[in-house]
Amino acid sequence: MTKIEASRTGLDLAPDAKVGIIAGGGSLPVEVAISLAGQGYPPAIILIEGEVDRKSDLGGYEHENLALEDIGSLASLLKRRRISHLVLAGEIRRRPRLIDMRPSLGLLAVVPSVVMALARGDDGLLKVLTRALEARGIKVVGAHEIVPELVAAEGALTKAAPRKSDWRDIKAAHAAAMAIGALDIGQAAVAIGGRAIALEGIEGTDGLLERTRQLRGHGRLAGRTRGVLVKCAKPGQELRADLPSIGPQTIEAAHAAGLAGIAVEAGRSLVLEGPTVVARANALGLFVIGLPAAEPVHGD
Repeated sequence: MTKIEASRTGLDLAPDAKVGIIAGGGSLPVEVAISLAGQGYPPAIILIEGEVDRKSDLGGYEHENLALEDIGSLASLLKRRRISHLVLAGEIRRRPRLIDMRPSLGLLAVVPSVVMALARGDDGLLKVLTRALEARGIKVVGAHEIVPELVAAEGALTKAAPRKSDWRDIKAAHAAAMAIGALDIGQAAVAIGGRAIALEGIEGTDGLLERTRQLRGHGRLAGRTRGVLVKCAKPGQELRADLPSIGPQTIEAAHAAGLAGIAVEAGRSLVLEGPTVVARANALGLFVIGLPAAEPVHGD
């Protein structure tokens, strides 16, 4: 049985609350939408153009498309739709091109902050966005607050558990992931043979695991087996957006890379499509575990 953090329930929303979802790629927007609808709050979906890959699962809800370059009109869109709460859910693979942004009063109000945030990295941009929205009366909430059952609990989620040698890899990869997280570069690292061999960059976790698969033939890894992927939140991260997550595709990619398992930060990471993740990991013999949180779960 999957161990997923379930001590918290959904948000305590007023009866007249209307929740919007800024939807990017992956299954998270779908899981958030289903949960909201089940709680009696059918969401309004803002589909980010070119990013959403599960449109057919979201089209049944009230929805509207938004180009990244139109981000300056977001506040007026939310007001027009009477949205009181907003969830940022799913992967956004690119950043808005400032040169293509359409002039508007809303844009002029946020451009200085956005330009500064772009220089600080992904988490800096998310913090600016959430604070700008809340200054305009929109309550930004985390996906983990809407669907708390997605949050990884501490301990083993799968039948398999790490061996003694795997814990050396977990420690090395965790230290590396925390280091690049402090620089706002990425949230994940892979360790094999007790040392970090690959770090997550702008290509994301899928790219990291594909790079790891290719590195298996490198001379310095000759004869090395197993290895571990570790994902954790960045130190001081804005927890209402971009929590580290794994899903079925992560399991498949980790197996293809020859890894023995995956470790995520409990309380500060999401396990998407949890039953499928656990079933597939069990079938492939991989372990998935939750590590103790490095910072308070409700921090930032």
